[in-house]
Amino acid sequence: MEANTRSTGRLPAAFLTPGSSSFMDFLSDHSPGMLPGNRQLPPLQGAIEAPHGTTIVAASFPGGVVLAGDRRATMGNMIAQRDIEKVFPADEYSAVGIAGTAGLAVEMVKLFQLELEHFEKVEGATLSLEGKANRLSTMIRGNLAMAMQGLAVVPLFAGYDVDREKGRIFSYDVTGGRSEEHGYASTGSGSVFARGSMKKLYREDLTEEQTLTLVVQALYDAADDDSATGGPDVARRIYPIVTVITDEGFRRLDDTESAEIARAILERRLEQPDGPRAALL
Repeated sequence: MEANTRSTGRLPAAFLTPGSSSFMDFLSDHSPGMLPGNRQLPPLQGAIEAPHGTTIVAASFPGGVVLAGDRRATMGNMIAQRDIEKVFPADEYSAVGIAGTAGLAVEMVKLFQLELEHFEKVEGATLSLEGKANRLSTMIRGNLAMAMQGLAVVPLFAGYDVDREKGRIFSYDVTGGRSEEHGYASTGSGSVFARGSMKKLYREDLTEEQTLTLVVQALYDAADDDSATGGPDVARRIYPIVTVITDEGFRRLDDTESAEIARAILERRLEQPDGPRAALL
């Protein structure tokens, strides 16, 4: 195929007339070795040491959803990177936060972005939010062989559903099993602590500003109890990545906005180290 392409200067006809709206199916047919789950790993002895992303949190509010992540990547008991990016736009109205093996997770996000863009170009329409969540589920399932060898990817997917006119959150397991979360969700090593924090503070009538504070509070609480989760690093000016998705589309808070929220929380934590208290029923 490659020799024929060089001699004619043209792409094969199959490349110009894809039979499927799925970019993943196209790769499976024409270049399956490029899919992460199809790669063969060399024989290994002992555990695989690779950078891992940690905590991702999401919370919905009337009019949209917030998705955020800390900035630390770990490799065993070592900090592999202090400023890794774990939250990415999937398209105009959705985003993905990654936890698990960092390299594979970032590659999966790039493939997911291509998958959604390919569908839109072939079909002339965008997938529904439900359809996007299902496509991501299929991609995670395709990585199952890698996950069984310790290279798991467990993302959190969130977006604004233009049909239902509200924000929605989807969580996954390593087999691609998908669950819709209501109100708030978390994944990664600090997810238990982040979820506990949001469980006590979340309300359905929170404003966008309050929801932004909520998710950063949750990441702070996760970092307080989980060494793999990084808290706001004032000295290095490294703050959580915080994104908002509404009917106006995806927006990532700039460093100044994230820093303002994080610093306000840090100031209050000087008086209340364990954070705000929820009222007793």
